[in-house]
Parts: sequence; C-alpha cells; structure tokens
Amino acid sequence: MKIATFNVNGVNGRIDTLLRWLDEARPDVVCLQELKAPQEKFLRHALDKAGYGAVWHGQQRWNGVAILARDVEPIETRRGLGGDPEDSHSRYIEAAVNGVLIGCLYAPNGNPAPGPKFDYKLGWYERFLAHTQDLLETGAPVVLAGDYNIMPTDIDVYAPERWQDDALFRPEVREVFRNLMSQGWTDALRHLHPDERIYTFWDYFRNAWGRNAGLRLDHLLLSPSVAARLDEADVDRHVRGWDHASDHAPTWVTLLDD
Repeated sequence: MKIATFNVNGVNGRIDTLLRWLDEARPDVVCLQELKAPQEKFLRHALDKAGYGAVWHGQQRWNGVAILARDVEPIETRRGLGGDPEDSHSRYIEAAVNGVLIGCLYAPNGNPAPGPKFDYKLGWYERFLAHTQDLLETGAPVVLAGDYNIMPTDIDVYAPERWQDDALFRPEVREVFRNLMSQGWTDALRHLHPDERIYTFWDYFRNAWGRNAGLRLDHLLLSPSVAARLDEADVDRHVRGWDHASDHAPTWVTLLDD
C-alpha cells in the first residue's frame, strides 16, 4: 500500500501536474494540502476520470485538504479538529481507506513569530495533539500525513542558523513535534533515513530549487501497528522541477500487507 502526501499549492491551477504525477506514481492514497478552492470548485470529475475517489474540505482562496484513494471511495470519519468552535480554517480531514485510518493535515504556518498567527499555530497543535493521543488509544492503524509546517531538526533545513526565529523552526514548534513522537508515532522518512538531508519544499525565490536550499515540512507519521509494516519512504523530488510545479514535492511511504 502506497500512501503519499502532496501540498499542491492550488489544486485547480495545478491539476495537470497532479494528474501527471498520479499517473506516474500510482499511489493508493494521497493526502493533498493547500487546495485553495471552495468546496464546490474542487475538480472531482478530473480525479474520477483518473480513477480516484475523494473526500475534501475546501476553503475560498486559502487552506483546504483532501484525501484521494485509487479505485475506492474514502469513508470520511472526521472534518476539522474539536476544541475551538470559532476556528473555520479547512486544515484537517480524516477517512478510512482499505483498513487504514488516514488523517490529512495542513498545519498553520505561524509567521510572523511571536504574534497572533504563532499563537494560533500553537493552539491548533494543542488540539491536534489531543486528537492524536485519542487516535493512538484506539489501537487502530493510523497514518497522519500532511504539511506540518515544522522542521523537526537541524538536518531538516538547509541553513538552520538562518531559521532560528522562524515559526517553522522555533523551539516551541520543534517541541511540539517531539511531543508527537513521545506519544508513540513514527516519523517514517526519518526512521528509514536517519542521517540523510532530505527536503520536501523549495521556495520559488532566490533559486532555492537550483541551490537545493530546501526544508522538510511534509511528514507521514505512523501508529505502531502501521510502523511495523513500513517498507519504503521517499520524496519524488523531481516533481518539483516540472513546469508550473508546486513548491512542495510528493512524499510517500509503502506498507507491507498486513
């Protein structure tokens, strides 16, 4: 079973890129972020034609998350996080696919930090951690895939000394990631590549892609029963070099049959 996450940075404007990658990579499940499309404008028909069922949580101009599944319809189990009825951002959706519970997230960026946006990020993660603890306690097989907007360690950023005060790398958010790990999740890519500099995002500015000045922001976290099935984990970094590409590249894992 191949499960991927891909921040598409505008699903309608980059639908050709998405379809090209789906045809090439043939993932079984895909978590998409930054749809930047309202609920009614999500291009479901194009994905149907490509053989993918979908559930999605859209939002006008910003945010937005979706879960795609090849040759099957995902069964939606949750839309949004609890704990803050005033939070209208489309940042989390959850669905069951072929016996695995998939959580797709697009965490807040949080910049500038400190400030209200950073406070919102930390509050959002507090609610997320409460939910992830509940998920673990069910004992269900779970994959949490998405753009976490956190670089967990120094080797996840091309120049850590330049990012110390950024909301993606401040001590508070790295502590959030450590707290996730301490709950019992496995960071799939880092588990299989413990010392390798692997990036999932390259900015459009300052020739970041050409210089390989990247960040690892996109993660797939596995519950214990899923981690026992982990076979491969990697990034389709070449997709970032395509014309009209997202600034993120697809990141994926493969799981052995249960």
